[in-house]
Parts: sequence; C-alpha cells; structure tokens
Amino acid sequence: MTPAMEVTTPSTEEANQETALAPAEPYSSPFETSPVRSQWAPVNVARSRRFWTIALAAALLLTAGGVGLLYVDDTSNQNANRALTSQNEQLTGRTQNLTTALTTTQNKLTASQDQVNTLTGELAHPTLGIWNVPQSISGPTYYLGAGVPDTFTYHLKLSSTGPMSVSILSIHQFSDAVQCVQNRAGNTNYCMHHSGSANGWLGVTSVDFDFHLAEGCAAYLLVITAAGPVTVTPNVSVTYNPASSATGACV
Repeated sequence: MTPAMEVTTPSTEEANQETALAPAEPYSSPFETSPVRSQWAPVNVARSRRFWTIALAAALLLTAGGVGLLYVDDTSNQNANRALTSQNEQLTGRTQNLTTALTTTQNKLTASQDQVNTLTGELAHPTLGIWNVPQSISGPTYYLGAGVPDTFTYHLKLSSTGPMSVSILSIHQFSDAVQCVQNRAGNTNYCMHHSGSANGWLGVTSVDFDFHLAEGCAAYLLVITAAGPVTVTPNVSVTYNPASSATGACV
C-alpha cells in the first residue's frame, strides 16, 4: 500500500500574516514591459539553416557528380575519337597501298597487253633475215644478184668497202640490162643501172631502204656492181606482208 500523506492547510490567520509580510509588487508601465520573445525562433532558424546546408551539400554533390560524369563521358569520347582516327589512318594507308598495287597491276597489265599485241603482230607479220654473208665484187664486169621475194616487205641494208652501185630491177629491166652488155653498149657496172630500174643508187658505200612493190608481185631482182674490187656486207631481211592486190610491175 502507498503510505498516506498528510496535507496541512494553513489557517486563515497564518495566511493573512504571510500576506501582510510580503512586500507589495512594484507597478510597471505597460510601455516599459519587455517584449515577449518566442522560445521557438531559435529552433526554427536552426532547422532552416540545417535544411539549406543539406540542400547546398546535395546540390554540390549533384554538381560534382555531374562534372565527374561529364569528365568521364568526355574522356570516353576522346578515346573513341582517337581510336576512330587511328582506324581511319590505317584504312587510308591500306587504301593507298591498294591504289599503288592496283596502279602497278594496271601498268603490268598494259605492258603485258602491249607484248601480246606485239607478239600477235609478229605472228601475223614475222620478220626473217635472208642474207647476211659478206661477198666480194672483183671489178666492173661482175655483179651480185638476188631475188626479191613475193608477199614480203624487202628490207635492203648494205654496206661496202668502196663505191658500189645498187639497183632493184623488174625481170624485164634485168633482161634489157643483159642485152645492153651482150650488145657491148657498156660493161656490167654500167648496163645494170642504165637500162631502167624500180629503185637505184650509184657510187654509194651504204644503202638502207624498205621496198614494197614485191608485196603483191614476184617480178623483182636485186643487182649490185662496182667499178673496182669491193666487199659488200649485207643485212637483208623480209617481213611477211602480203598485198590484197597486184603491185608494181605485176599491175
């Protein structure tokens, strides 16, 4: 049990005596009364400052995080750009190498095609040497003679140790030259070059000439004479080149 408490109530006389002994309360003007201050203001200000501090810190954190993200993103972009630039340079280098290789291949192909065209032309028109042995003429009554083949271009190339006379004669012209000699109208050195000729050279030491009249005609002879002893060095060749119709003395 809870112990009983005794409450003593002062008597009336005691109360009056205490009242009489208590000093009178001083009177204060309402205008001199100190303003009443709220005891909640500091609490509200502290809470407000705390809120703004938290907000500012959060904003700084967000800003720092955003800057960090931007930095990371920028770094990633730069790395990606460097990688793309490197790849582009590599591709450019490969393209240049391929272009160079293609140009080289095209040049080789062109050269090969030229060789094929040349070989095709040579097969269609082969060139053959027919006379290259040096021979001598003892004097004005001697001559060197050779036939000019039909269907060929005749490449006449001669050199000699002294003056010589060279003529390309048709069969009829050669016959006239022989009759000139037989009739004693002149010696061989004279008659072979003064009885008519398709082409002729008198008193020369070299000849270089392409004769075409035999390409469609088998009626020509080469005759070489000299007034004195000489040695003739020939380098005669022919190219197969048949004419589509008769040429020269055969027309």
